Amino acid sequence: MATLSVRPETWPLAKAFTISRGSRTAAEVVVAEISDGKMTGRGECMPYARYGESVDGVAAAIANQVDAIAAGMDRAALQEALPPGAARNALDCALWDLAAKKAGQPVWQLAGLPEPGPLVTAYTLSLDTPEAMGVDARDNAARPLLKMKLMGEGDLERVAAVRENAPDARIIVDANEGWNVSMVEPFSVELLKFGVEMIEQPLPASDDALLANCNHPIPICADESCHVSGDLEKLVTRYDMINIKLDKTGGLTEALALRAAANAAGLKVMVGCMIATSLAMAPAALVAQGAQVVDLDGPLLLAKDRPDGLAYDGSTLSPSRPALWG
Repeated sequence: MATLSVRPETWPLAKAFTISRGSRTAAEVVVAEISDGKMTGRGECMPYARYGESVDGVAAAIANQVDAIAAGMDRAALQEALPPGAARNALDCALWDLAAKKAGQPVWQLAGLPEPGPLVTAYTLSLDTPEAMGVDARDNAARPLLKMKLMGEGDLERVAAVRENAPDARIIVDANEGWNVSMVEPFSVELLKFGVEMIEQPLPASDDALLANCNHPIPICADESCHVSGDLEKLVTRYDMINIKLDKTGGLTEALALRAAANAAGLKVMVGCMIATSLAMAPAALVAQGAQVVDLDGPLLLAKDRPDGLAYDGSTLSPSRPALWG
């Protein structure tokens, strides 16, 4: 009989991290562990208030599945038992991890995926003044891809400062729903001059329909607007890309389905993350194979990662080892 345990964990950040909705100094994650008495599978999620989640609420939702796990709940049943979100993500990834350990095979083989290779991730610059973001860019100018957090007012000055201090880096930007529709076209034109390659979630998700009539020379990527494959039908005329995060899809199972659906719909794919440890990044790294943009830098923003965490060489991360996950 399988047993389920759940625990919240706090992982301090290397420095305060700010987006358009606020700042944080620590990553508050929830870890689920499923054991068959001999082996244990683990999964990690990061509850997000934007989606109505809290650490206590997510931990309780996971704990409520104790009896179902003991009765043999599998990944297919889990998709029906819990909605997409952080709680289902932790359980889904724990089930994948346990299955891999019991089979003596890595998750990528169980899922019928190609063997994963190294990935180059974006490195995120926290929202700040143009001057401060310029300094941060200078300190990370050797990284091949920088992701800037934006908010609206002052964004062109922020991007100018980053480009000046990191002249060779590729740049993508993320407004986290902080723009209004009047900004999209003129900002796109100006940001193109700085070599910006992608704009992530410029408008609130409730305003998505307005994007269908916005000219934008830079591809626009849906983040807060896209959670599961069922969302794509309404997004294909509004966005050029989608950002897949396992905490939104509710785990690896739906993330792989969403990637396949996006490819079929002709949408490019970004694979992103919440700020969390390598345990949360490891399954996402399987989804990120072949993605146009990879943003799995969560552990790089922490004061320290798990002892068995992913290996990062600058901005290049290697696939997970069995001691971590999968």
